[in-house]
Amino acid sequence: MTKRGARRSAAEDPNLPCPCGSGLPYAQCCGPLHRGESTAATAEALMRSRFSAFAVGDADYLLRSWHSSTRPARLRLDPGQRWTGLEILGTDRGGLFDTAGTVRFRAHYREAGRPGVQEEHSRFVREDGRWVYLDAVPE
Repeated sequence: MTKRGARRSAAEDPNLPCPCGSGLPYAQCCGPLHRGESTAATAEALMRSRFSAFAVGDADYLLRSWHSSTRPARLRLDPGQRWTGLEILGTDRGGLFDTAGTVRFRAHYREAGRPGVQEEHSRFVREDGRWVYLDAVPE
């Protein structure tokens, strides 16, 4: 049971806008990827779906979409951190016919009532034909 007035997430109401910022409902955007009904067509689409997974608390999807050579054994998401917005700052390759690509992004969150930002330049590759997160490019 949720507390009265608590904010509902896109995972609880798939008609809410997708956390990735596409403007589409979660059910038509990142929801099918999270449920394993489809795969990301591009590195950017995977990045967006991973941000949404953080936003809705889907650690299983995050692990499934992580490259086998860099994936942690388990992942514990911080329940006190609420992911609030995503900005894609740039991409390099990572398209339909590529096997690797990078996405630079800025992810916004709130923790203990304070805003925060995580900026990263992430590498993505295809593993078994599907896009997966490899690691962050050292700055």
